[in-house]
Amino acid sequence: QLQLVESGGGLVQPGGSLRLSCTASGFTLDYYAIGWFRQAPGKEREGVSCISSTGGSTNYADSVKGRFTISRDNAKNTVYLQMNSLKPEDTAVYYCAAGRQYGSSCAPFLYNVWGQGTQVTVSS
Repeated sequence: QLQLVESGGGLVQPGGSLRLSCTASGFTLDYYAIGWFRQAPGKEREGVSCISSTGGSTNYADSVKGRFTISRDNAKNTVYLQMNSLKPEDTAVYYCAAGRQYGSSCAPFLYNVWGQGTQVTVSS
């Protein structure tokens, strides 16, 4: 069974940092692009950051550029999202997803394995 599990979410004050992890079980991430998506209450899901299977290509939403960094460790079958300078508007459920593509597009239809999500709340 192909499964992705997110961890690392929580409550943090504005300006703080969190690191999310996305670990795969039942398959190897080596040949998959991985995307981080988020959905806030009442809003549509949006692509936050995506990384190609080799890690050579990354993609960021304008709203997180310069603050978030995506990386992957294929030996650990894990992808990370380092989130710095967090803002209240970053509050959302964060999902990771895996898809077979050559690049790092964050188009949701390219991703066919999704995790259950982890809550990130930025509040004082």
